[in-house]
Amino acid sequence: MKTRLKETTQSLKPMGYSLLSALLLTTGAHAADTELHGFVDGRAGVRTQNDPHEDDRSLTELRLQLDSKTYFDWGEFNARTDFVYDDLATDRGNVDLENGDGFADLRELNVLFSPATSSDLKIGRQILTWGTGDLLFINDLFPKDWNSFLLGRDEEYLKAPSDAVFASFFPSIGSFDIAYTPRMDADRYVDGRRVSYWNGTSLVGQNQPVDANRRDDWFKDDEISARFYRPILSYEAALYAYHGFWKSPTGFDPGTGNNYFPRLDVYGASVQGALGSGLVNAEAGYYDSREDTSGTNPYVPNSEARFLTGYEREVVKNLSAGAQYYVEWMMDHGKYEAGVPPGTARDEFRHVLTLRLTQMLMNQNLVLSLFTFYSPSDQDAYLRPAATYKLSDHWTLTANGNIFLGEHDYTFFGQFQNDSNVNLGVRYSF
Repeated sequence: MKTRLKETTQSLKPMGYSLLSALLLTTGAHAADTELHGFVDGRAGVRTQNDPHEDDRSLTELRLQLDSKTYFDWGEFNARTDFVYDDLATDRGNVDLENGDGFADLRELNVLFSPATSSDLKIGRQILTWGTGDLLFINDLFPKDWNSFLLGRDEEYLKAPSDAVFASFFPSIGSFDIAYTPRMDADRYVDGRRVSYWNGTSLVGQNQPVDANRRDDWFKDDEISARFYRPILSYEAALYAYHGFWKSPTGFDPGTGNNYFPRLDVYGASVQGALGSGLVNAEAGYYDSREDTSGTNPYVPNSEARFLTGYEREVVKNLSAGAQYYVEWMMDHGKYEAGVPPGTARDEFRHVLTLRLTQMLMNQNLVLSLFTFYSPSDQDAYLRPAATYKLSDHWTLTANGNIFLGEHDYTFFGQFQNDSNVNLGVRYSF
């Protein structure tokens, strides 16, 4: 099977389960082989300073993941679920697969097959990703789990699942990927329940969680993502398009007092390939905020142009480094400034520099890493130090931190200053 899907939130309704069941039952084929893998992961974390709006503990959880892959003569059936005991959860019995709340989080449930010689089709819940950035996303409008990322869970949990149909086509001119989500999959965004945030006037948390109206109408609140990519000389170039919504509830309805997800279109391009002894990448995207094309509505984000470029290479044996430069350029900035409290406006240009260092020691059983975000325009920073030690083929120990610095409470990283945390984890894989 010619599969080029790059795998890395919302619950499947009965419609989705019925579709998967029908596909499996109508084939009449027997499974050729089944693989089952998984792990048990325990993590505990504490905040490094007092946050008046959140618990002192940032993480206390035990997680069991079961990951199965069944092969048929027509394709594959994939299922991956996390079963979680979260001591800090307020309602452990209420499973919400959109937010990832409760004792179960369905990460994957899909079928993958080739309906034609030069195409692949994956239907169901799946992890989707594309683009060239390292922890920076421009044309990747698939859902993210920002709470997991900021609290210290494994980096794989930054990507949240999508309920989608993902089709790939491989004609001679290049490759096409199309993802259709019949009902919007929002980010698992910071809402104050576990991480404090700036609400426009002050820092709040559990005392004022975000109250957002979900986009949950099937086939009306849908999303379409598309990518065309092909090699050009020794580089891979890609074009992207997205039609949907801002992934976090950045809009505000003054009539209801609730946040919501404004409509958004995105158009972009990227290129990546070898340069010297390393890899270089560049990516750009235009965010067309369709509900505020003039930039005069203070309750809807302005349109933006976003750019990034990066370079990574091995500096010396077992030590690699990667750096990126990223910028957000807000359109109609003067009109935006007129609608926010004095002294809290974003700059017209937001600049971010990143640096990733990775050192492997002890026959690569010990991995030390540091990822830093620094914004000279916002005067804030985010540091992610981590150490991973592989005790054996089954046991792994981890330690990591999420350290936030900032001059102001209203900047992107500055709003999380009180949420800096350190974590310890142990994992048994099977």
